[in-house]
Parts: sequence; C-alpha cells; structure tokens
Amino acid sequence: MSRRACEFLGLDYKKQRIITCHIGNGGSITAIADGKSIDTSMGLTPTEGLMMGTRVGDVDPGALVYLMKQEGLDADGLSTLINKKSGVAGVTEISSDMRDIENAIAEGNERAKLALDMYEYRIIKYIGAYTAVLGGVDVIVFTGGVGENQLSTREFVCRQLAFLGIDFDGEANKCRGKEVEITKKDSKVKVVVIPTDEELVIAQDTAEIVSKL
Repeated sequence: MSRRACEFLGLDYKKQRIITCHIGNGGSITAIADGKSIDTSMGLTPTEGLMMGTRVGDVDPGALVYLMKQEGLDADGLSTLINKKSGVAGVTEISSDMRDIENAIAEGNERAKLALDMYEYRIIKYIGAYTAVLGGVDVIVFTGGVGENQLSTREFVCRQLAFLGIDFDGEANKCRGKEVEITKKDSKVKVVVIPTDEELVIAQDTAEIVSKL
C-alpha cells in the first residue's frame, strides 16, 4: 500500500514517512520510514491494536484476568471472547459490519454511535502515536473495506488531524473503492485511498523469489 501510494503521488518511496491504515473487519496501522516498516499495531496475534469487527484491540491485561474470574472463563473461553465476541459487534450487539452500524446510527442507536466513536478514536490515537515515532508524517494511506468505502470515517479522521497539516478535500472524498487523493493540492500531509490488492503483491513477491533461484 505504501509503495503504491507513492507511485500514485509521484513520490520517492524510500524518502517518505508513511502511515498506512488498513481498516475493515480486521485492522492494523503501520509506521513506515524510508521504505521500511518500523512499527505496527498488531502484536503476537491480531487482537492487539485497533478495535475491530469482533476483536477487542488494546485492552488492560488486568481486565482479562477480572473477566476470567467473574465469568469463569478458561483460556479457550477468553480467546473466543476477545476474538469473536468483542469489538464493534460486542459493543453494539448488532453486527460487525460497519454498514449495519451506520444504518443503526441513522436510526438513533446509541450503542452503535458509541462503537463508531471508539473505533475512530483508536485510529486517530495510533496515527498520532506513529506520527511522533516517525518525527512527522508525509503520507497517510487508507485501505481495507472501511478505509476504501466509509467516507464519514475518512473525513472524521482527516479533520481531527488537521493540525498535522492535512487539508481535507471533501469533494474528492466522495469516491469509493478507487485510488484517490483526498487532500488538496497544497496539503502538507498527503492522504490517499489505495484499494487493497493482496493477490497482486503475493504474485509479485513470488516472481521475485523465483527469479533468484
């Protein structure tokens, strides 16, 4: 995503500070300096980091111990809870699909609004932290199901981070599922949407490995 974003913007990939936001039912944010990933929000498992469709994201380990004691959970029970019954679905008790959550918010569902607030807060928090780690940011990339299609979340994140030098372009942001820059021409920080193409990257990596045999 970061490499393609730089190609799209006409920038040298190895001279940029980039934060990629792969957000969907699963999600992760990565800090990239001069073409190398230096930090990512996921840990040993995908449960660390962002709040996701059914995964809990960052949580106090003490809270997990408390839940195990209060609910009589064993390790398998806790794993099911933090992987399959938490996140957006756990908070809303409706769905892990953001389209359902947006519809519920439109109908006045407070738990759906809370879940979206929590979801977006984690994204902003990680972008802020990684901006500090990188010593600034040149490019932010949105990808994944939510990143490519949920206009409201992209707009909220960009406007909340305007202090970084993001000059948001509301008209450009109306595009779904396509490569597009959603910041204005003179924006200090460039924000782009790049659809995920994991199959292409796998094919490219395979071709590179085979060529060296």
